[in-house]
Amino acid sequence: MGQIINNFLRDPMGALGSQQPPVWVPPADIEETDDSYVLQVDLPGVNRDDVNIELRDNEVRITGEIKEKERTGVLRRQTRRVGQFEFMLTLPGDIDPDKVEASLHDGVLTVRLGKAAASQPRQIEVKET
Repeated sequence: MGQIINNFLRDPMGALGSQQPPVWVPPADIEETDDSYVLQVDLPGVNRDDVNIELRDNEVRITGEIKEKERTGVLRRQTRRVGQFEFMLTLPGDIDPDKVEASLHDGVLTVRLGKAAASQPRQIEVKET
């Protein structure tokens, strides 16, 4: 009974029999280098065909689904996340859409977003007068 009450407090619509499971946000790291932003998102058990990445100006939106495994036995406990996920991020600088790459390896989605030339820092030489 306590678990039902906890589920209701966390997600009142889900506890009332909502047809749509809640969307969850996967954990991620964002690193900035001189020429790009590198985004690493934990997506264990996801297939690359089940991930969608959109870039609009300087906003990145990653959506998809981790599908529940088919089981032959009785599931006694489930703590792994399944269902729809969404991760959104607005970057502080402009992105060059021709310099965006994504790969999925060992359950980690890595998206490298190249900075636009105007957004990249440049070294200014100080001349002697």
